[in-house]
Amino acid sequence: MINFEEKAQLKALIQRKIKQVEEHISELEDLTRPVAPDVAIGRVSRMDAINNKSVNEAALRQAREKLFGLKHALGNIEKPSFGICTRCGNAIAAGRLMVRPESTKCMHCS
Repeated sequence: MINFEEKAQLKALIQRKIKQVEEHISELEDLTRPVAPDVAIGRVSRMDAINNKSVNEAALRQAREKLFGLKHALGNIEKPSFGICTRCGNAIAAGRLMVRPESTKCMHCS
């Protein structure tokens, strides 16, 4: 179980991570804009741009999922159930929460 001091550190960490992920999402949104057909680039370059767009779209989905998890964690950090594994009911290690604050399962259950 995490103590009051660890919880305060974790809250600050989550807020920093939310800001970072939001900035990353903004960058990815720019990279996933459609490739205009009237832009004069070569056929191979257009294929590369389309492929890169697909990769960036997958990264964007992952970033949005992470943002959702971080916001959920921030909203639940004051609840008694925060830091408790949703599967086995044991405490999630403070170290795990510091690395992945959006974790809802302990190492054993994930």
